[in-house]
Amino acid sequence: MLLATQLERKFRMEDKGQEIILTDPDEGLSPEAVLNFYSNSYPLLTTATIAGPTIQDDAVWFEFKTTIGTKG
Repeated sequence: MLLATQLERKFRMEDKGQEIILTDPDEGLSPEAVLNFYSNSYPLLTTATIAGPTIQDDAVWFEFKTTIGTKG
């Protein structure tokens, strides 16, 4: 028998070399809306881009990538 389940969405970002895992505030929000939601708590996300989704460990992962503070 085949069983289909919905995978949980998870979001990650890196700040000062530290990986931060962010939970999904609302499954109905788009990844862009989640980015806007968390930008109130993490100002560096105001200029971030979204990478993904990738599937890993039974979850759908989106990564918020920032370029502030890097050269090149």
